[in-house]
Amino acid sequence: MILSYTKKSLPLKKIFRVANSSKSIVNNVFIEIAHGNTIGVGEAAASEFYGENTNTIVSTLKEISKFLPDDPLVIYSIMEFIEQKIRGNYSAKAAVNIALYDLIGKIFDVPVYKVLGLDAASSRIVTSVTIGIDSIDKIRSDVIAVENYPILKVKLGTDIDYEIIECIRGLTSKPIRVDANEGWDKSEAVEKINWLEKQNVELVEQPLLADDLEGMRWVQERVRLPIIADESVRTSRDIPNLLHVFDGINIKLMKCGGISEAIRIIHTAKSFGLLTMIGCFIETSVGITAAAHLSALCDYVDLDGHLFLNEDPYCGVSIDRGMIELPDSPGLGVGTR
Repeated sequence: MILSYTKKSLPLKKIFRVANSSKSIVNNVFIEIAHGNTIGVGEAAASEFYGENTNTIVSTLKEISKFLPDDPLVIYSIMEFIEQKIRGNYSAKAAVNIALYDLIGKIFDVPVYKVLGLDAASSRIVTSVTIGIDSIDKIRSDVIAVENYPILKVKLGTDIDYEIIECIRGLTSKPIRVDANEGWDKSEAVEKINWLEKQNVELVEQPLLADDLEGMRWVQERVRLPIIADESVRTSRDIPNLLHVFDGINIKLMKCGGISEAIRIIHTAKSFGLLTMIGCFIETSVGITAAAHLSALCDYVDLDGHLFLNEDPYCGVSIDRGMIELPDSPGLGVGTR
């Protein structure tokens, strides 16, 4: 198999702000893995939060290309070997893993969800759409602009959190999922989560700093809303430390290393009775579609990262009034625009 890559700078429609960062452009890396005349595509979305950027991704891909075998079907053996050779660098690993699944689907002329033993009907799950941190007036405009989406994911972790929710509740009664992105301390988290419970909020993601598990345990004992781990979890190896601390986990292909590890995380989490969410970074339709093929396995879906791009160079999964619609063509089902 032959691996090649391309770097792309992707401007956003507007500055996207969360409690711990903001951005107006993302720099992602796209790969192709060729096996004979068949090509699988993948995407790596760099996250500086996890110590990655386009340079680390490219360096990792160059290393992986040196020892890729010729048989894409032994995907678990390939990923285990890569994990032994290279520590971290999970978005680069995700790009390779996604491309291998795309390749396998194309070889057997079936969509990736069928490779995984799933069906499209059970994958028709509603995704939330994200409202980033901004002024109250701009948040009001953003909520109105996504009125066709039935579930909102609202970024908090500011000094106007109450005003944000009150503004949104003045416009709509639809369910809200809150993501604090590590933006609160533990006393603030308890106070705000208990208030949010009264505002038809379904769950809260990552209230405290990722490594503050004792603080998170203290919070969980004092609230009733489900608390979902995001920054606190990367791979299945992290899950045992999160028991009795969080009620669920947010799985992202870019932070765990791809579809293979995401499946392992989902089954491990379910075995411990944890809720599961499939989420994303700001990615194109390559990464979003890859994650969407796993949506049938999860309790919650948050796959809207491509909607923030000024222009998505790829097409794949479609979203109709929040409903995920998987393509039925072989592999991921993505193409260029």
